[in-house]
Amino acid sequence: MATWFTEKQTENFGITAKVNRSLHKEQTDFQELEMLETEEWGNMLVLDDMVMTTERDEFVYHEMVAHIPLFTHPNPKHVLVVGGGDGGVIREVLKHESVEKATLVEIDGKVIEYSKQYLPTIAGALDDERVEVKVDDGFMHIAKSESVYDVIMVDSTEPVGPAVNLFSKGFYEGIAKALKEDGIFVAQTDNPWFKADLIKQVYGDVKETFPITKVYTANIPTYPSGLWTFTMGSKIYDPLQVADERFTNIETKYYTKELHNASFALPKFVKDLTRSE
Repeated sequence: MATWFTEKQTENFGITAKVNRSLHKEQTDFQELEMLETEEWGNMLVLDDMVMTTERDEFVYHEMVAHIPLFTHPNPKHVLVVGGGDGGVIREVLKHESVEKATLVEIDGKVIEYSKQYLPTIAGALDDERVEVKVDDGFMHIAKSESVYDVIMVDSTEPVGPAVNLFSKGFYEGIAKALKEDGIFVAQTDNPWFKADLIKQVYGDVKETFPITKVYTANIPTYPSGLWTFTMGSKIYDPLQVADERFTNIETKYYTKELHNASFALPKFVKDLTRSE
């Protein structure tokens, strides 16, 4: 009999994947972690029964978190990734030659440990000499930082457990202080089909903190609904006003110069979430 993993995305809907075997499972200090070998998606990282990343479609999320803000900023040197212990965003960040240092702050060291073991194509860049890995609370790291980073990327789980504080207005205000005077930040903000209220709340909070606030989307098949949003806050630079010569050739599978702008063209029901009452 086949074994199947099902993520219950709402009370009435879920997605399921055929599992060849469980590679590792444990209750960490923060969450239940499981690595699954799936038939369709390759190795899959699951936290608290939610799919975090898979070998087959991971490039979409990681490229869109990293390259939108890094091509928007004219000279990103110091980059912070909050969460993202699988290492995928760091891998993409390092494709930008201007980046001198990339700091990863992940609260759960077990995510880093088992991603290196079972997701080496994603986590391989964590040992790069430009990377500093800190097993620490990202919320507290931000609170203690001031005018340090050019770009901050929040690669968190959904707003449950240790990630709840990463969706608060106070956190975005802390990010603004941790960024330099021309800094940019981006966060994953879930999907508009099931989490419309969250997107609306985050957009409003970020807009009160940053002069330029934009939402963009990507298609990630193993995430709830497949349509995923990201919210960007920028102090100066508009992601839709990037000069053509700033786009350098890097190796990607999803992100392109044309998609950079196109991703900000929102379906109307998503655009409506960014309108004031």
